[in-house]
Amino acid sequence: MAARLSAALTDAQRVAWLRLIRTDNVGPATFRQLLNRFGTAEAALDALPGLLQRTGKPARIASQAAAEDEIACLMRFGARLVASGEADYPELLGYIPASPPLVTMAGGVNLDWQRTVGIVGARNASSAGIKMTRMLATDLGERGYTVVSGLARGIDTAAHQATLITGTIAVLAGGFDKIYPDENIPLAHDILDNGGALLTEMPLGWEPRARDFPRRNRLVSGLSLGIVVVEAAKRSGSLITARLALEQNRDVFAVPGSPLDPRAEGGNALIQQGARLITCAEDIIETLGSADPASGALFDRDWEPDLTPDTPPPTEDDKSRLLSALTATPIEVDELVRQSGLTVSAMQMLLLELDLAGQIEWSSGQLVALRYS
Repeated sequence: MAARLSAALTDAQRVAWLRLIRTDNVGPATFRQLLNRFGTAEAALDALPGLLQRTGKPARIASQAAAEDEIACLMRFGARLVASGEADYPELLGYIPASPPLVTMAGGVNLDWQRTVGIVGARNASSAGIKMTRMLATDLGERGYTVVSGLARGIDTAAHQATLITGTIAVLAGGFDKIYPDENIPLAHDILDNGGALLTEMPLGWEPRARDFPRRNRLVSGLSLGIVVVEAAKRSGSLITARLALEQNRDVFAVPGSPLDPRAEGGNALIQQGARLITCAEDIIETLGSADPASGALFDRDWEPDLTPDTPPPTEDDKSRLLSALTATPIEVDELVRQSGLTVSAMQMLLLELDLAGQIEWSSGQLVALRYS
């Protein structure tokens, strides 16, 4: 879990955080490692040119002007950048592995961000699925829960529409100014006009790509105490959300459907695998009454005691030992340390270099694998 800041970031710190997370190949896990190693985003930015030189691959470091322009544009949109640990940062989101260090938020000032339920499902939803979604969302809203979804067509749209008055959070796959699909732009405005919230971790101007939707889905589940799957094909983004929810120690619920309808295959499969079968909102509320997302959560490991800026750089032999231990199969960092015989400090430095070079990818916070493209 991200540490709580003792105070809000200063304007200069917020610009530095934004520059760091907008730098090529710096994701949430790498951001955390850089801050742990160098203490501040400003110090990490100063060190980046040297780190990138060691990787042998050029990478763009976000400029101060670009960061300041993004913040100014967001303010004109009525949005704000919130840092992990600040008072406005959604607390539940801080419990997930590799939580985003910065999120863009608009609205939602009076929402209950602690009693939340995510509802996801098929874009080509059936009329029965839409009806069920509206019933569940309406009942949850009337019981004081805030409904979270991804602003997609079908089930997501129905969930947001049913909770405009009681409160809903829409998580975007693209930038704040690139709402997808276009047909839901009016719905996004309705959400804000009724006190709901829009949230994204992507920069302004970012057009959502296929790979960005699973990334968005981890925030939908991360913001929620539990995820409800209404309709989903056997291979769908909704099932990815359900898997992410389980990794994040969230409850997973599924509405059963006809075995003859392909849109029910995913939900039925989840029930077979242990998801709770639900037929009404009360089924969800009974379970969530005792939900504790912090219990057993997968927190980012704190490497700070082992690392200082004065740590000697690892050698080429160290790098070879690490690369020989890495494969395309994700592995825990602790296991890599054991297998390679490297010190924690050398391991962390090498992982930073490989990450900045785009040679590795992270999953579930502390699992790392070689990236093949």
